Amino acid sequence: MAVGDIGTGVVCLVGATHADTEVTARRLADRIWGLRIMADGDGVMNVSVADAGGEVLVVSQFTLYGDTSKGRRPSWRDAAPSAVAEPLVDIVVDELRRLGAIVATGVFGADMVVQLVNDGPVTLIVEV
Repeated sequence: MAVGDIGTGVVCLVGATHADTEVTARRLADRIWGLRIMADGDGVMNVSVADAGGEVLVVSQFTLYGDTSKGRRPSWRDAAPSAVAEPLVDIVVDELRRLGAIVATGVFGADMVVQLVNDGPVTLIVEV
């Protein structure tokens, strides 16, 4: 069963850490929506998702804050707990929609299979 599905656009794996706030979440959404990462008529990354009419798939991903600097098992101490992270991911989604984005989501905390076609390939870490 498909939960979140988009056409042309971006897939955003969104993680939250202890220092993140509602302001951080809103700034992240604004940054995602305005980043000039879509191809223009000449194939140059010069158009924002907003200007391209692209869609956004937001998937919560606490493992982005996995620390692998010691031992062989990642530590998740830098990831915000679910009670903090879930509302922040929701704010990112709500703010993207407020800005005009068509947004699909995964299911917070679920074990999901995410499929994507990486047309580029472009993968960025966006921090605010």
